[in-house]
Amino acid sequence: MFGPGPALLGHRGLGRGTVAGIYENTLESFLAAAALGIDWVEVDVRRTSDDRLVVAHNPANSDGVFYADITGTEATGDGALDLASLLEALPTGVGVDFDVKTSMEDAVRGRAETTMAKLAGVARREARRRPTLISSFDAGALDIAKELAPAVPRALLTWVEFPIGQAVAMAGHLDVQVLAPHWGSLRPNEREPVELHRPLEYVVDTVHASGREFLAWCPTVKFAQELLDVGVDALCVNNVPKVLKALSKELVTAVM
Repeated sequence: MFGPGPALLGHRGLGRGTVAGIYENTLESFLAAAALGIDWVEVDVRRTSDDRLVVAHNPANSDGVFYADITGTEATGDGALDLASLLEALPTGVGVDFDVKTSMEDAVRGRAETTMAKLAGVARREARRRPTLISSFDAGALDIAKELAPAVPRALLTWVEFPIGQAVAMAGHLDVQVLAPHWGSLRPNEREPVELHRPLEYVVDTVHASGREFLAWCPTVKFAQELLDVGVDALCVNNVPKVLKALSKELVTAVM
């Protein structure tokens, strides 16, 4: 999936929030990440009431208006980025990880009418011209992706401090190619203290032994180095300029 060396994915473009004066999930943020030489970008995908796909992390905008309740024109007029516009502008050498955000409304839709179903055709087209991954916290949506875009690799995302043993086992028995846990699951935390944690190398090796690749999201720079040391395949990072500067030597060495 990620090639011979560890890949870096820009979280929401250059990173969460404002990085280098550029706000997340904007065309400027994605293009700036691409200009810095990032391998991939992580793109949050949501659906509007008229079936347009837009780039937005939260289900509602800052005024509490849900994207599922407004049209694509209303969403983009309020600042959301049109997904098609991003893909047209993004250099084809940059991989795209579509982080598909299913909504509550998907529960009452047929499989062919869900958010993931609307994204499937886009993902199939993009996979013909760039590295492409579909990721989601929603295992049901990943099953729909398998059905409608079977050639596009899939990643199971798990949430902050989600028990890592459960995540590894679950991914091992789902038809996904990548496990993508939050970095908080990979160290002792409030839910899993130190005595419940396997060594980090053991976790990564078990994922690899199950035939999956390992993508950790949003680690600190210090923890990112630890993850590289134990052989993760990819990191989804905040503050792309800072991470590239801090890890450039290690990334080159790992690839060699």
